[in-house]
Parts: sequence; C-alpha cells; structure tokens
Amino acid sequence: MKWYQLDVERIEQKLHVTANRGLTDKQVEQRRKQYGENVLEAQKQTSRWLIFLKQFQDFMVLVLLAATLIAGLLGEYIDAIAIMVIVLVNGVIGFFQEQKAEKSLEKLKELSAPMAHVLRNGHWEKISSRDIVIGDIVRLQSGDRVPADLRIVQSSSLETEESALTGESLPVTKHATAITADELDPQDQANMGFMGTMVTRGSGIGIVVGTGMDTVMGQIASLMVNTKKLPTPLERKLAELGKILIFVSLILTALVVILGVIQGHQIYHMFLAGVSLAVAAIPEGLPAIVTVALALGVQRMIRRKAIVRKLSAVETLGCASVICSDKTGTMTENKMTVKEIYVNGNHLYVTGDGYDTRGDYFLGERKVNEEHPNLESMLLYGMLCNNSSLQVKKGKYLVDGDPTDGALLIAARKMGISASEGERYRVVKELPFDSDRKRMSVVVEDDNQMRFLVTKGAPEVLLPRCSFHVQEHGRQVMKEQDKGRIEQAINHMANKAMRTLAIGMKPLSKEDSLDAPLLENDLTFFGLYGMIDPPRKEVKPAIEECRQAGIKTVMITGDHVKTARAIAENLNILPENGKVLEGRQLNQMSVSELEDIIDDTYVFARVTPEHKLKIVKAFQQRGHVVAMTGDGVNDAPAIKASDIGISMGRSGTDVTKEASSLILMDDNFATIKSAIKEGRNIYENIRKFIRYILASNVGEILVMLFAMLLALPLPLVPVQILWVNLVTDGLPAMALGMDKAEGDSMRRKPRDPKEGVFANGLGYRIVTRGFLIGTVTLITFMLAYQDNPDNLIYAQTVAFTTLVMSQLIHVFDCRSEHSVFARNPFENMYLVMAVLSSLLLLLVVIYWEPLQPIFHTTALSLRDWMLILVFGSLPSVLFGFNTKRR
Repeated sequence: MKWYQLDVERIEQKLHVTANRGLTDKQVEQRRKQYGENVLEAQKQTSRWLIFLKQFQDFMVLVLLAATLIAGLLGEYIDAIAIMVIVLVNGVIGFFQEQKAEKSLEKLKELSAPMAHVLRNGHWEKISSRDIVIGDIVRLQSGDRVPADLRIVQSSSLETEESALTGESLPVTKHATAITADELDPQDQANMGFMGTMVTRGSGIGIVVGTGMDTVMGQIASLMVNTKKLPTPLERKLAELGKILIFVSLILTALVVILGVIQGHQIYHMFLAGVSLAVAAIPEGLPAIVTVALALGVQRMIRRKAIVRKLSAVETLGCASVICSDKTGTMTENKMTVKEIYVNGNHLYVTGDGYDTRGDYFLGERKVNEEHPNLESMLLYGMLCNNSSLQVKKGKYLVDGDPTDGALLIAARKMGISASEGERYRVVKELPFDSDRKRMSVVVEDDNQMRFLVTKGAPEVLLPRCSFHVQEHGRQVMKEQDKGRIEQAINHMANKAMRTLAIGMKPLSKEDSLDAPLLENDLTFFGLYGMIDPPRKEVKPAIEECRQAGIKTVMITGDHVKTARAIAENLNILPENGKVLEGRQLNQMSVSELEDIIDDTYVFARVTPEHKLKIVKAFQQRGHVVAMTGDGVNDAPAIKASDIGISMGRSGTDVTKEASSLILMDDNFATIKSAIKEGRNIYENIRKFIRYILASNVGEILVMLFAMLLALPLPLVPVQILWVNLVTDGLPAMALGMDKAEGDSMRRKPRDPKEGVFANGLGYRIVTRGFLIGTVTLITFMLAYQDNPDNLIYAQTVAFTTLVMSQLIHVFDCRSEHSVFARNPFENMYLVMAVLSSLLLLLVVIYWEPLQPIFHTTALSLRDWMLILVFGSLPSVLFGFNTKRR
C-alpha cells in the first residue's frame, strides 16, 4: 500500500480509525492477533554448543585430530598436546567471531522506541512500543524515536533524522499532505515517519501503517537475515592449501612406509616414521601462525585509527579491487560550510573548511573586509535569524543545533562578528521554519529600539516576497532583470552542488503589525549563501593512491545527483566518461543488467538499502573483491554481504559496527587506504612463511623417500622429525609475520581473488628449495655413514643438523621475492632472534648428554660443522643470484 499517496480521510477509512479518538481496546486486541507484536524478528538462535562444534568440521582439522590421536597412542605426547592446543584455540576464536556476528540483529531491535504516546478510546496513553498495532494514533515530539512506520496526519515544524536509515545527511522536514508521485523511495516520502528514526524538531501526529517486519526497518532486518556471508579470500586459499597438503603428504608418507617395509624395516618403526612424516607434512602450526600475523597487523591498524573486528579482514582488504564508500562524513567533513556569498551582484568566495573560524573573503583575487558594502550586515542577519550556537571543546568549535544554521555562525566569525554583536539585539518575535513556509523570520530590536525583520529561506520562496534589493549604493526597487541576475547566481551555485539560502530584511516601526501574512512581504533582498559539506583534504590523495594500486573507488550516497557528481569530480573519482546512476534508475534494473554497466559507473545517488545490496552483488559477480563502507542501519545488509564491511566509529550505529569487519575510529576514507597497504603486506608475509614451512616439509619428506629408494637406513628418526617440525619451523615462521613490506606495495595491482596460494612462482620456489634441502641432507648423511658405517647415530645426527641449518639459512631467503641477498638480514631482528633461539636449542639437543639418548644424537666435531654449513647453505646460495622477480 502506497500510504503516502492517500489523504488523511482515506487512510482513516481504510484502517477504520479516526485521528481524534484512536482505536478501541477491542480493535487493538484483534489487530495484535492479526499482525503480531511490533518487534523485529531474528533467525532461530543456533545452540552455542553446535556453533562451537561447527568450528571443527574442516577436513584439515579432522586429519590433524586423527594424527593427534595416533601420536598420543604411540607415546608422542608433546606433539599431540601441541596440535590439540592449536586446534582448540582456533575453534574458540571462530566461535566468538560467529557469536558477535549474530548480535547485529539484536542491535537492530534496540533501535525501535521503548515507549510511545498513543491515542486510544479518546485518551492519550504511554505504552511500550511493542504493543503498538496498525491504526494506532501516535504523537511525536522532539527527541522521540519513531516507534513504527507512520503516515503523518499533523505536522508543526516536524523534522526527523533519517541518516541511519536512508543515508540523508540532513534532517528531513515532514508534512501531512498527500503526495501524488508514483514509485517513491522512503527518503522521498516526506509525509511518512519510519521506525527507528529520531524526531529532531517540532511535533506531529501519525497513523501507524506498518509494524515489526512490515516496516522499512523490518525490510532491512530481513535483508540481513537472508544475506549470506561469503568466505574471505584468505579462508578460501587456506582451505585450498590444506586439501593439497593433505593429499600430497598422505601419498608420500604411504609410499615411504611401503618402501620401508619392502626393504625389511620393522612395520612398527615404519608406521611411526610415517605418522611423524604426515604430521611434519601437514603444517598444523599454519592456522596459528596466520592468526599471529593477522593479530600483529591488527595492532598496527589500531595505531592507524582502525579497529579490526575479524582477523581475516585486514588480509581481505589487501586484495580489494573496489571500495564502495559513503560520501557524508567519510569523504566529506560532515560539516556544512559557507563557500560562496552573493551580495551586491557579485560572488564572494570564502576560504576555510568545516567549523574552523579561520578564513577570508575574496572578490576575484582581491581580499575584502567588513567595509565591503552590505557584507557585514548580511552576515549579521544570518547570525540573528538563527537557532544554533557555537560551543568550544578542546580548542575547537562545535555546532549545537542545525548544521545549516551553524554554517552561518561560522561565516560571521570569519569576518570577526562575535556572539557579543548579536547580544545587542533582542528578538521580539520568531516565526519558525516549517515545511510549508520553507523560511524562518525573526523580528529584532537594537539598542536604539529600532526594529527590523530578518527572513532566511529557500530562494524560490523568498525572492517573490522581495520588492527591493541592495546594491553598493543602497536599496533599489527590484526589477525583472534584477531577479534574472539573482536566479543566474542561484543556478551558478546549484551547478557547483551548493545548497543555497537567501537572506532578506525589512525595516519596521513600533506601530507595524506583527501578523505573519503581512509581515513577510515587501522584503529587501540582501544576498545568497552558497554552502557545501566540503571533502576531507586527505581523501583526494588517498583515492589517487588507490587508483595507482589498481583499486576503483565508487561513491554511494543518499544525497542528490548534483551534489554527488560535484563532490566526485572534486575528488577525481568520476572520470570524463564515467557514469552516474540514480536510485530510480536502479529500480528498473536487475543485478545482471547492472552488472553490464557497473565497471563504467562511479557514482550512485539517492540510493536505498536494497540498491546498495544490489550494487555490491553486481560488483562481486564481475569478479571484484568489494569493500563497502557505511554508518547507518541502511548500510548494514550491504556491509554484511560485501567481502569486507567497514563501519564508522564516530557516526556509525551499533548495528553497522556489529555487521562490519573493520571500524574506522576517525570515519576517514584515508584510513581505508592505510588498511589496504597493511593487508597487502600481511598477505605477503603469509606467503613467506608458507614458502618457508612447505619447503622445509618437502625437504623432510624427500630425504626419507630418497633414502628408501636407495635402500639406505633411515636418515632421520621420528623424534627428530617431530623436533624439527615443532622447534625449527615454528619460531622463524612466526618472525616472518613481523617483516616489513618489500618495495612499494601500493604500486601493484590487487591480487586476483581466484589466484592460488602458489601463484607467481611460489610453488616453483617451494619445490626447488625443498628438493635441494632434502638432497643436501641426504648427501651429508651418506658421507657421514660411509665415513663411519658402524655408527648410524652419528650419521643421523649429521643429517638432522644439516636439515635444521639449511632451513634456518633458507628462512632469510624467504624474506624476498628476489634473492637471499636482496634484503638486509638485520632489518627483522625478531627473525634473527628466532633463528638464534632455534640454533641454541639445536646445540642443547646435540651436546647435552641427558637429551642425546632421547633424540638419538651425538656430539659433532668442527670438521662436521664445516661440512654441514657448506651443504646447508647451498639451497639458498644456488638461487641467491637470481634477482629477477618471478
């Protein structure tokens, strides 16, 4: 039902209610049974135990648990406990993340008003908002939260704050008149009040036409319930990697066991060796190391004024190819600012942004002061006809009241007109702004008891009431050509996306009537204010840096097309042939139709929550990784559906914050750029330790496989394999996660989300380094075994030490995509300390006699160490001169 098109009498007939008596108790009971309570419904809550158990459904986790059980049965308790702890920690993290995500709908419920004033049986009552039914008559006053969707039937200067719902940056004026236009979106339905919005000014009465899930807020809740969260690129890559590793490791370990049994080794020993190799091949520490790397990135992001709610979010930003950003407050200051004044037939330009009182007035290149004709008077009138005030907090001005009124006060301050100037005038009468009049007037009296009227309002309303206008030489009669020049000035400002406000005055005597119809006629036109919400200074270079990084920035806003286009052009978002789409055009398109043109579209204006969701889906279907920003409830479904949702810390609602992955503490687009840079670095670090761990694991498996093929004794015993897996692989891999970015990460294009973990030569490097590590370990084993065939423990100690040393040298090779010589090894002192720690533990295992029987080691000579260091460095040195990036 299009309630906004119906007049009040027709609505009363349809809902069987009268606005002066309200519903009866019997009607209320019937309607509650028919429509239910006025609450937002959520999905059925899943049991916490089921959510927790769901964290262990991953195939890699199940294999690790099986390996843990076998290791425990075979007496390898240290390894079993380590794996179990890692699996449990990751399960707990996943459980709490999922619990937090489900709270977003609960926050939506809290946005409905707790209490409401309704008319029933001819008497006003205060009831819980959940008891409201369709047809109830509701009274609204300033400060109230609208309890349901209402058709306004009475309005007295009524304004509501709908930015959280529709994206509008300014309060919306409401009226009671039917609107004949068809297919209006909620932000254009000026005779409707919507659940969850705030009354910021005036009062009114409305008839409830929608409750619970049948409200606009309910539609958003429904979108959130039905929107599926896609796995992040990192989650997809790790799942893919896990399957590959499990498949390869099981085949290779089975091969090693079978060959060993065929060659006469005991089944028990070969089975134990096979389990050890399986555990070594599957990097069970990988999820923990990824978590540590992401957590370190989170700490760095906090210092950059961003809070990461989901660890994978930082990495996902690193491969973002599209940023869909809100305009107001994110790209702009969210502070209305007077940028231009039209007075005496001239355009004066005003410097300074936001609520900073520093600024100057210029006529062309010439700076003007308070002596410029009529300028000081015009600024004074704007200050007098005003209901806002300026507050100072921590040395900065804040506006208490309407942002537009605040802009006029700041403009006066820039000319040196202080609040004390206004105190010389006493307000005799005020005619407040309302949606029908579109103007505000005050009658003021100065120290000399001289009275005059000041009127401000929409130019199209004020201009017909002006009989005179001021020029440099005084007041003159308004002629048609004068009105034409003023209208040209209005169009000039409108084309620059400025909101225009006209100022007029009228001298009065004590005998003049103060009746409104006569009072606001025969005005003298003084001038026009042109104001805009200015872009943030740091946003333009941030957008340019994103463009160089191959990331497209798209503006999505509830504001008008002209405003959106002007801001987009100012920030260099909109290229010469770029498209701008309105919400009404999106209404006529399917997702597939939008998909065909979305790569050429850079600005979306006058959009609804459904539009935002459609935009995100269209980009995703084009293969993009989408980052979506927002602050209002209307943004929450799109934020949840995007690859990475970003909410505003200052202006954002709780619903949006709970649905998002990243919260910007400063509401600043430039912070997103910093997050992208951090995300790219984190992914590179993840690739580094995947390269290190897998090359090491390949070396461990191959040395055993080659020994079996050559009918040699086992070069490594199971406990040595497990020691390498737990000690040598762990600490250096974690230290790689603290590495700084190599080169300029923001000069490269985003990764293809379909790109595998082993892309760009990583798989080649893992196999070649792993092959060499296995080969040199086997060679040193064979040399030591030939030298002393009666002492197998000596040969195994040499092989064990060579394997560890080749890995510890190889970790420095992993820091660069170029070569081991490309970076200073002391840039990452965490890595240096990790390697020294592993080396110290190795020496303890080799030389401390109580541990020698446990780890099957014996003391080595200086000659042995020379052999080990030469062969251990070969895998890295052989590729050290290949400086070409693969």
